[in-house]
Amino acid sequence: MKKYILGDVCSRLSSGKGISSEEIFDSGPYPVIGGNGQRGYSFKSNFFGECGVIGRQGAYCGNVRFFSGEAYMTEHAVVVVGNEKADTRYLTYLLSTMHLNNLSAQSAQPGLSVKTLAKQEIMLPSLTEQKRRASILASLEDKISLNNRINHNLEEQAQALYKSWFIDFEPFKNGKFVNSDLGLIPKGWRIGKLSDLLEVRYGKDHKSLKDGETPVYGSGGLMRYAERALYDGESVLIPRKGTLNNVMYVHDAFWTVDTMFYTVERVSNVIKYCHLFLLTQDLASMNSGSAVPSMTTDILNNLPLLIPTDDVIKEFNQIVSASYEIRKKKENESSFLSQSRDAILPQLMTGQLKNTFLNC
Repeated sequence: MKKYILGDVCSRLSSGKGISSEEIFDSGPYPVIGGNGQRGYSFKSNFFGECGVIGRQGAYCGNVRFFSGEAYMTEHAVVVVGNEKADTRYLTYLLSTMHLNNLSAQSAQPGLSVKTLAKQEIMLPSLTEQKRRASILASLEDKISLNNRINHNLEEQAQALYKSWFIDFEPFKNGKFVNSDLGLIPKGWRIGKLSDLLEVRYGKDHKSLKDGETPVYGSGGLMRYAERALYDGESVLIPRKGTLNNVMYVHDAFWTVDTMFYTVERVSNVIKYCHLFLLTQDLASMNSGSAVPSMTTDILNNLPLLIPTDDVIKEFNQIVSASYEIRKKKENESSFLSQSRDAILPQLMTGQLKNTFLNC
């Protein structure tokens, strides 16, 4: 193991560039990567290859993620690429163990300074050893990524079914429609508001929580695991600030941060229905903020919502529940893999694991 400072083992250690909200879309060829994760998509890029991404500000300040591909990196993301002394993926894993959020107080401005990061001392084994250790962690992350892709496809299938039933009304033709102020809807259905079915609650700060097994979610997704839950049960999580369209369904105990809303049922067995409804809404276009995209409880509570009869919601739930059950299994598997990765990560970085394990 040899001692270096971070700046000496990087071919790039710098922030990305600013991008206007008008240039960020729900779909496009290139993901837009900010300090809190992916913000959307763009039709232009400023990075291609492999890198570590360090969040510079906000709830994800000091958070480190690996990225591979082509993207637009914003000014809130510090891009880290290793040189001939450092494998980029290994470097990313190493930095993720260093609690970089603690460095924000050493900067002249709130958030992480690239100059401060460049001065950090690190210990590196040989390049060959770095690649070997990184490959062990990469195998776990590849399985997590596969699970995420499967769940994304399952969610898209459930959305298509929701659209067929509750937007196109395919199963409800043959004279079952009646006039409504908002168009034709099936008999017995009504137009209500989201607040008729769900109560919207604020998340809470998580910084005082010790590590544990309960997932903590922010607008960019899973942040960490904490000692206790804010709520135990099915819920839809909705960003209050940041990436407003990143609506998430959770099935078990969780904690969500103060930049998020979580929801509780007012009517039984409507969470999945409301989740799929919210996925059809362009919440980003309802932004009530200025510099930072923001959502309010008033906007959410008053969203016009088509409310079918109880028997229709029950029938719909029975059909989509299988998809949600598969997603739950994949998420639980990914959670186990993530915690396994986090458990062996510091030992791999220090070389404490036995050579027989490293040779697997």
